[in-house]
Parts: sequence; C-alpha cells; structure tokens
Amino acid sequence: QQRRQQRRGAMQSAVLLALQLPGAHMERGGRRRGDNDDDKDKEKKEKGRVKRTIIKDWKTRLSYFLQNSSNSAKMKGKKGAKQHTYFRPSPEEAQLWSEAFDELLASKYGLAAFRAFLKSEYCEENIEFWLACEDFKKTKSPQKLTSKAKKIYNDFIEKEAPKEINIDFQTKNMIAQNIQEATHSCFSAAQKRVYSLMENNSYPRFLESEFYQELCKKPPITRVAQAT
Repeated sequence: QQRRQQRRGAMQSAVLLALQLPGAHMERGGRRRGDNDDDKDKEKKEKGRVKRTIIKDWKTRLSYFLQNSSNSAKMKGKKGAKQHTYFRPSPEEAQLWSEAFDELLASKYGLAAFRAFLKSEYCEENIEFWLACEDFKKTKSPQKLTSKAKKIYNDFIEKEAPKEINIDFQTKNMIAQNIQEATHSCFSAAQKRVYSLMENNSYPRFLESEFYQELCKKPPITRVAQAT
C-alpha cells in the first residue's frame, strides 16, 4: 500500500511538471507571443497588398480617362493640329489641387484623376453633368443649343434617367420648362448645386485618397557615387 501511494505521488508530480512546460501552455492556453507577432506581420502585409491594389486600380482607371480625353480631342481637332499628351504631374503641381477645387478642375490630369475617383464612389454622373453644362454654355448655334439641352435633360435630369443627378424636384420642373426655349442659363441652378455637392463632399475625400497622396510624394533623392 505504501508503494502504491509513492507511485501515485510520483505520477502527480510528473503531471504537474508536464503542465508547467512551455509546450503544455501552448496546448492549454492557446497561442504563444510569437504567434501574435506573426499575425501582426500578416495583417501589415495584407494592408500593403490592398494599398498596392487600390493604387494600381486607380492608375488603370486614370489611363482609361486620359486615353478617352486624348481620343476625343483628336476627333474634334483639325488635321495637322498638335496632339496633346498628358504627363504625370509633379508633386508640386499635384499639391496645388488641394488649394482650391477649381485648381483641380483646371488640370487635365487632375480632372481625369477626379473622374476616376468619382467612378470608384459610383457618382461619376456629377462630374459628367458638370462637364456637359460647361460644353453647353459654349454652344453658339440655337439649333444645337436646343438639341444639347434635350440630351442633357434626358441623360441627367428626368426621372429614371441613366445618369440621374441628385437635385430637388422644383429645379427639375424649372429645367423641364426652360428647355422648350433653351438658353445658356437652362442648367445654371442645377450645375451650381452639383458643383457644391462635389466641392463639399467628394473633393475632400479625393484629397485624402491613397492615389492623391502618392501623387504628392516627392521621389527619394538618389546619391550618385563620385568616381575617385
């Protein structure tokens, strides 16, 4: 009986010793500290991958808009006219866009970048309507003015329009009446409304976007080793 008690005590001691080993803590308590570090590294890598994907997607959309703008200019231009090529702006030029919304819209590259951003937010109809109004105000022919007014109304204003913009019912009714005898001020109230909407909502988000921040970064200074 004494031997049995001694064996039982030895077994209990062995069990207690096993529970105190690091491996036992691993089984009972879950992860070690190293595992938490691994998770943080994985999370950091994942964020970096997502950031690269976003920027790559932005560049693809931007090149698409620049391509379309360039093709449109070639179609309208006369033979022998100079072809416009849009180059990536310098960080200093990109930083100017943050000073005023008009600075962004005045830049061909900036406008294309902003359109790409609005497309990513599913509200590109705002900038397209604003651009259509800018083109409309430059139209001189009365016949073209009327046809363009009806097209803008069908595309952006009427209920269930393919690119319907967010304006109040009263403004919509006023436009519907005005386009019967179209003038250059037909869409002035709606254009101001959409401009304000972009300036106060989409524009600040654009300035905080990953793509814009990348454009504002200055390239690292590389030192050229001098030959001795």
